[in-house]
Amino acid sequence: MSDDKLKPLREQIDAIDAQILDLLNRRAQVAEQVGHVKAETNAPVFRPEREAQVLRKVADVNPGPLANIDVQTIFREIMSSCRALERRVAVAYLGPPGTFSEQAVYQQFGHAVEGLPCASIDEVFRATEAGTADFGVVPVENSSEGAINRTLDLLLQTTLSISGEVSIPVHHSLMTKTGTMDGVRRICAHSQTLAQCQVWLNLNCPGIERIAVASNGEAARIAADDPTTAAIAGEIAGERYNLGVVKAHVQDDPHNRTRFVVIGRMQPGPSGKDKTSLALAVPNKAGAVYGLLAPLARHGVSMTRFESRPARTGTWDYYFYVDVEGHVQDTKVETAFSELRQNSAFFKVLGSYPFSLS
Repeated sequence: MSDDKLKPLREQIDAIDAQILDLLNRRAQVAEQVGHVKAETNAPVFRPEREAQVLRKVADVNPGPLANIDVQTIFREIMSSCRALERRVAVAYLGPPGTFSEQAVYQQFGHAVEGLPCASIDEVFRATEAGTADFGVVPVENSSEGAINRTLDLLLQTTLSISGEVSIPVHHSLMTKTGTMDGVRRICAHSQTLAQCQVWLNLNCPGIERIAVASNGEAARIAADDPTTAAIAGEIAGERYNLGVVKAHVQDDPHNRTRFVVIGRMQPGPSGKDKTSLALAVPNKAGAVYGLLAPLARHGVSMTRFESRPARTGTWDYYFYVDVEGHVQDTKVETAFSELRQNSAFFKVLGSYPFSLS
């Protein structure tokens, strides 16, 4: 009886699927035409501001019952596949495969890209600067442990710009080759991950050596080859390296998130909801920091992040990393920045880019 009721519904789904397939290919054909126009004008294949606008629009007009985040995921993959008809974008990230950095790549670009795993954050910058990769994806801050200092230092030095951001939930699992802690003598993970799981490790694994490695993906790879080593990593890394989960969600903060930035030579135009990152230094005099930030308040520019970092000059000098709402081409942002330049000993716009959708 149930099959009799299901049959007409399945026939409806089959008919709708055929329509979806036809529309997808029609969209792809138009995307190919767009690609030809871009090739004639030497325009970039990937335009983050345009894709952000598309994803916001589908969320605004979505009537349900599909959730906005699911609709955006589907459309991101559609755009990724259509973009690949022009050219498959190469994206460098902190590897090996299975890291949260790789996850951030797919969340930003979709899966129709060429991922280039790198051994360090420095190598991500080098690959992107050399043109081996079109873009790089690097972690910039964690909600529990704060800024990723190496990324901040490299952003100060590079000629690349930030062209996007991705924020993802970070859930760490303790994993081994056997799925148990029998015979385990050491636990490997990235230094930030060990810090994010410190309380749990102190309570549950107080006598086991902890070793910081280049990435959680590397920790998973090591654990796959060595039954005396446990790894703390995401479950994607565990699946990739066929590890068993000893304990899931061992991070101390259940709401742990990491923010990544996309680096490249592109400077996106305004999308309608943007963020601008900059690095500053001030003269060593009383009230310098207050004077530095006053133009933002005066022109109604909202500051969303303020970090300090030693300048490594041997004296007590600092660089300040600031995020503000708005695009550098927005009138009030442009006016505020003009005043900031006059008050700064050092001023560098790191990039203007669409706000993360997550």
